[in-house]
Amino acid sequence: MSSLSGIKGLLLDLNGVFYVANQALPGAAETAIKLKTSGLPYRFVTNNTTESVGRMSQSLQSLGLEINRELIINAPYAAKLYLKAKHYSRIYPLLTDDVREDFSDFTFDEMNAEAVIVGDMGDDWNYRMLNRAFKLVMKGAELIALHKAKFWQWEAGLQLDIGAFVTGLEYATDTEATIVGKPNASFYELALKELGLPAHEVAMIGDDIEADIGGAQAVGMKGILVRTGKYREELVNQSSITPDAVVNSIDEVLSLI
Repeated sequence: MSSLSGIKGLLLDLNGVFYVANQALPGAAETAIKLKTSGLPYRFVTNNTTESVGRMSQSLQSLGLEINRELIINAPYAAKLYLKAKHYSRIYPLLTDDVREDFSDFTFDEMNAEAVIVGDMGDDWNYRMLNRAFKLVMKGAELIALHKAKFWQWEAGLQLDIGAFVTGLEYATDTEATIVGKPNASFYELALKELGLPAHEVAMIGDDIEADIGGAQAVGMKGILVRTGKYREELVNQSSITPDAVVNSIDEVLSLI
């Protein structure tokens, strides 16, 4: 594991790495505590788009994971920065009510939105919402996706993620969505800026061979793949991405650095 000897900071995925559904994974709670005393700068980076950062931190702590909100960087936060950089003020948010609160600085407009924000809405998806998003994009609104994942891990197995809806809107509107979460380079650059470290001194730990490992390596970081969550050996074997290291669970990571 000599390729990891120069690592001075960590980015860590949450869902599928520290927990699945409503249960912390083995070794996750101990690892969260060890990170606090490790001396390493670190942040938790997540494409979770159903909870605000505050609610997410509360949920994690209820699972016994000592993870404070200021250590979490999520896709909605990246989206807010992007919207402000583009000077957008009117948006159409396909988001849960909890995450909508994170976008209270913007006006929600179903008729003349400058941007359509696509996140996860669980079981609340319906044709009316998707058709409204379609019409707004056709009128010139920018299609912004918090991420474009194909699936995620739940207690009942793999679940369809929002990538299917994003791809459908792209196809129908003949446009390409702006992706603000993982594996977007700007998302990782935002996280690196918070760490205050160059990419080659940081390792990303995740269960997604594409968004976590491939995205991190594309900006110059190391990628450590964890065999939990959405990890499937057959999918990794089909991928052209080669992790810098592979571990069975999150509690093995600190011993590599």
